[in-house]
Amino acid sequence: MKNILVTGGAGFIGSHVVRRFVRNYPEYHIVNLDVLTYAGNLSNLSDIENAPNYSFVRADITDAAAMQTIFAKYQFDGVIHLAAESHVDRSIANPMEFIMTNIVGTVVLLNAAREIWKDNMEGKRFYHVSTDEVYGSLGETGYFTEETRYDPHSPYSSSKASSDHLVRAYHDTYGLPIVISNCSNNYGSYQFPEKLIPLAINNIHQGKNIPVYGKGENIRDWLFVEDHAVAIDVIYHSGKNGDTYNVGGHNEWKNIDLIHVLCKIMDRKLDRAEGTSAGLITYVKDRAGHDLRYAIDSGKLQRELGWNPSLQFEEGLERTVDWYLDNQKWMDEVTTGDYKNYYERQYQLR
Repeated sequence: MKNILVTGGAGFIGSHVVRRFVRNYPEYHIVNLDVLTYAGNLSNLSDIENAPNYSFVRADITDAAAMQTIFAKYQFDGVIHLAAESHVDRSIANPMEFIMTNIVGTVVLLNAAREIWKDNMEGKRFYHVSTDEVYGSLGETGYFTEETRYDPHSPYSSSKASSDHLVRAYHDTYGLPIVISNCSNNYGSYQFPEKLIPLAINNIHQGKNIPVYGKGENIRDWLFVEDHAVAIDVIYHSGKNGDTYNVGGHNEWKNIDLIHVLCKIMDRKLDRAEGTSAGLITYVKDRAGHDLRYAIDSGKLQRELGWNPSLQFEEGLERTVDWYLDNQKWMDEVTTGDYKNYYERQYQLR
């Protein structure tokens, strides 16, 4: 049985990756390592927490001694590194937290992997999951490719750019077997409601204002999170050693247009008169250094590995709205902080 480490596996994207690997690969032992910050929620994985090929370890990736001990214990064959601080607004308020987790934490993991693989790297893989924000901002035309020059504009994107460079450096310097992917904005179930779509859904449901930066003209490429988990699966198993793959949904939307679509869906789902939810839209001061447009060219991933997104945005958004409305208890626990009690009940954690 291969031991595969997934860092940040209690988070939004990580929980979908853990679930997919636990269910699809019974011959793998999946170790979910998460420090359980505000965005890490073990109830995201309650459906597979008792699976025989799943284990949870609570630890901080910046703790070098802990990582060395855990790597030595499990002798991991692969690492899928998703643990990261990811909210741009938080990075502006507290950049050091992002530098520690996203840069130092990544180096600690690279060192731990290098140590246990130094005598035999055959069949090993360190997969670093990153973001399209490392490329900076696009104008009205063009797309990010794997050859696009890095041009990060926020502490968050700068920290992820740094970690990308370090992962490549460990491949070039030490021969560590690595792959990297840079993905566009994700949406779907289990996303912490600080991000645009679950925040808007919750605020509409509660009759609260929907904050929109500036005039809402910033453009993002949106990918359904389960499609991202499939891409991670494909890249982990079939990606070329040392390569980078861009992952995108081919779904560009202005923030304000997305919000208006979401408002119409919510009015219909909640049996409200059309236009009710749109009346909650509130324009707020634009974010500092706010990138205008992101758009991913995922042609390499499609051509070389055969991956394609399965859903168009409108269908994915309908499914996402249905999930949050059907799981109000999850949203209530997340927004009140009560979800942390789950850790104590289930894992006797303090």
